[in-house]
Amino acid sequence: MLLNYNSQHKMEKGLAFGWRTAILHLAPYKLSSRNICPGASKECVKACLNTSGRGQMGVVQKARLRKTEFFHRNRSGFLWQLSREIEQLKNRAKKSGYKFAVRLNGTSDLSFERFRLLDGQSLLDLHPDVQFYDYTKVYNRLTRDIKNYYLLFSYSGSNKQQCIQALSRGYNVAVVFKDQLPTRHWNRPVISGDIHDLRFRDAAGRAPRIIGLLAKGRARKAQDSFVI
Repeated sequence: MLLNYNSQHKMEKGLAFGWRTAILHLAPYKLSSRNICPGASKECVKACLNTSGRGQMGVVQKARLRKTEFFHRNRSGFLWQLSREIEQLKNRAKKSGYKFAVRLNGTSDLSFERFRLLDGQSLLDLHPDVQFYDYTKVYNRLTRDIKNYYLLFSYSGSNKQQCIQALSRGYNVAVVFKDQLPTRHWNRPVISGDIHDLRFRDAAGRAPRIIGLLAKGRARKAQDSFVI
């Protein structure tokens, strides 16, 4: 399986809101043969959540590396398998009475919206009844043209100006804080992003805000600009 289904604590919190979630974890940054996090800063690479939770286990790291090499070696085959899993898990969620969401970039920042399968459609086109969402540090990925794909821009420690621009365009921005969340940051209200991971719920009918995330894993010990 490429996807992990409702396997993380914060994603399990989505059950209370009527959603089941699947997430794809790959080997981030340059751990595989090519960089799959093009917007990564040295600060966010150092604090990456890749090794938090079950990610500390060697077997998990090997599995993420195998998946990433599969993507590099046979992108079409990778996307078709991903599509089949999305269909299966979507039906499983529906039978349980839940809506279904997919986060394609759990530990990557790939432009899945631009990857085409053999019939010229993307995964998002093939599954219009699935809510896709992602965090991204690649500014030119931000779009509202895809109805079932919600993108949240993320602070990397070195992209403050792009974050301000994203906020001015109406996008929420995720920021990691050390010990507690402030009420405001960059003159915008801050809400908790740790209550659930259903980021597409944050945007409906509201002015852009900061989605505050408390530091986890390696980020707890960070002494740089990535963690505020």
